[in-house]
Amino acid sequence: MKTAIITGAGQGIGEGIAYRLAKSNYAIAVADINLKTAAKVAEAIVKSGHTAKAYQVDVADREAVFNLVDQVVSDLGNLAVYVNNAGIAFIASIIDSEPAEIDRLFNVNLKGTYWGIQAAAKKFIEQGTGGRIINAASLAGVEASALQSAYSASKFGIRGLTQSAAKELAKYKITVNAYNPGIVRTSMRDRIDAKTAAIKNISIEQQQKNCLAEIALGREAVPADVAEVVAWFASPAAEYITGQSILVDGGMKFY
Repeated sequence: MKTAIITGAGQGIGEGIAYRLAKSNYAIAVADINLKTAAKVAEAIVKSGHTAKAYQVDVADREAVFNLVDQVVSDLGNLAVYVNNAGIAFIASIIDSEPAEIDRLFNVNLKGTYWGIQAAAKKFIEQGTGGRIINAASLAGVEASALQSAYSASKFGIRGLTQSAAKELAKYKITVNAYNPGIVRTSMRDRIDAKTAAIKNISIEQQQKNCLAEIALGREAVPADVAEVVAWFASPAAEYITGQSILVDGGMKFY
């Protein structure tokens, strides 16, 4: 059976990706810093008739990421897909952003993705199988967002990292691509809306209406919308695609 590791899979977009790849008959490593939420997702996947196991990992810790890959392969079999989904965000003006928050965000979002690419690529090369690495970028990594300077910078960085890795790893039959979600209704998005509304001195409802007005298709995304793009990147249909990033934003930005 093919194995897929999804980081940040204990909730939100990562949870949606875990469910979707399970339907594509991958054994799912549900990796998250919160083992309790990861275990709930893994349990739900197993109850649906698929294979899954929960793992605790802080993606900012390089050694922990490499250990995760080794343990998952030992438990579930050869790695086929690695999804660098884990990420965090905070809302603040540039002049008010705290060093500790910035450091943690870059350690998780950008360096965590770097470590994931390293660990997955080394395992794919060791296996001699090729593989798929799929990274979480963002609409904020295509067009920067006010009040999200560090987050936007990290996601722009992930898009560049995706392209560099794709060029380096192609000779090993490893593809590297990214997905760029727009507004996806998750608990993290709830926190973003609340903080943004407070800074702008408007209601949360008004903040959400303002964002909705920017979406051509007239609705926010749900995790399953993003998961379908990830499943395509992981599928045989995307064998000839590498170094690309796809917007999943309902038509907020065109490029």
